[in-house]
Amino acid sequence: MPISNTVNSYLHEHNIQFDLLPHSISHCSLETARKAHVDEDHVAKAVVVKDENGYAMVVVPADGWVKMNKLQAELNREFELADESELKSLFSDCKTGAIPALGQAYQLDTYFDEQLNSLANVYFEAGDHEHLVHLHGDEFRALFRGVRHGHFCH
Repeated sequence: MPISNTVNSYLHEHNIQFDLLPHSISHCSLETARKAHVDEDHVAKAVVVKDENGYAMVVVPADGWVKMNKLQAELNREFELADESELKSLFSDCKTGAIPALGQAYQLDTYFDEQLNSLANVYFEAGDHEHLVHLHGDEFRALFRGVRHGHFCH
């Protein structure tokens, strides 16, 4: 399964042109970028957070860290990081730790970091540990129209 069924269906439903970039097995977004020979700041990483209202996804560059205090203040929610064990049921068609940065496909509230907004090419996990989805920047931005944008990482 090089790409999750959910992501594949979502991209096709939205007429998004994409290709898959294979790489040797990796276990974190920074390692994935290196193994795929892609700039770290061009890999969109999914960070799943939760509060009493449920789960949400924050999409940030792979070399960034979510500023929880900034996220909480801007959204007026008391988020904490979701445990990896909780993610299996949310992303049942993905390998553990290979979550695609496309929360909308999984019906999650999604927040998008502005640092990704100006890129010509963007990559994100396909759902396994050996492929990245590659989108041209315009296609990536089209997927995130209507999603709340902000400065959520450093």
